[in-house]
Amino acid sequence: MKKMMSGARHGLLLVLLLSGASGLAVETTGPEDTLRTLVRANADKDISTLARLMAHDADIVSYSIGGRKYVGWPQFEREMQEEFRTVTRLEIPIIALNVWTRGEVAWFAMELDYIRYVGTGSEQRRMLLPLRETGVLERREGKWVLTAWHESFRAEAAPLALSAPVPCASGQQTGPAGPAVRMPDLSGEWEVQEEDKSYKAALDRHGNGLYSWQSGRIVTTVIAGQKWQGTWQQSGNDREGGFELVLSEDGSQARGVWWYTRVGEKSDIPPRQWGGSYVWKRTSAGLTLGNAR
Repeated sequence: MKKMMSGARHGLLLVLLLSGASGLAVETTGPEDTLRTLVRANADKDISTLARLMAHDADIVSYSIGGRKYVGWPQFEREMQEEFRTVTRLEIPIIALNVWTRGEVAWFAMELDYIRYVGTGSEQRRMLLPLRETGVLERREGKWVLTAWHESFRAEAAPLALSAPVPCASGQQTGPAGPAVRMPDLSGEWEVQEEDKSYKAALDRHGNGLYSWQSGRIVTTVIAGQKWQGTWQQSGNDREGGFELVLSEDGSQARGVWWYTRVGEKSDIPPRQWGGSYVWKRTSAGLTLGNAR
């Protein structure tokens, strides 16, 4: 469970919630204890307890935000390690948790806030992802392990519950998340120009939507000032990756780069290693950066 955006990333990733906490001396005794340990551990950014309390079956399938699919353990481990490298710190308060048990199997429904901090000092930014989680655990050799899970946003367009830079001690604080920031409205139709092709994209105000090349889908995981990041997926040629753009002052266009994280069965592609550059130009607009709130 997570991430995300990588993000959002992606974006995104986004982000996921299941990781381990190092140095937990007391072994968990039930499925609810296991889930709370995983969530608390995720905030500590320790992969070891995740490995201990998640099943490693090769055919296990789980789903995260943005439609991301994980089969087996290695792919998910790589994405979690990338998320931990990306964020400065994480906070993951559980809002609600219900667990049901029958014999050696348990299932759960959970709501939580996944709060990512990126950067340090006056440049630190905070992003809130309100998530809901469902999944299944099994008791194996006396220990409960997570075998499958699915997560999604609790509210429409939740990926952009984002704040301004978190103020430093000497800054002026206007609220619990720092001063208010004007957010861009990314809704409308965009023309996307790559080096060798162009295509159309239609996004909602939060930067999520579809594009015409290879049945593509885009998920925005971070929008901070003029910085725009996220993930993309193409079902037409079975590929996915991330992107990073810089919006113009008036929000009418954006320039940046994209990269692969998976091509077919090859899912060990390092982010930003293979990709290209592109330009986004808005052809029918929502609010511009200057008017958005």
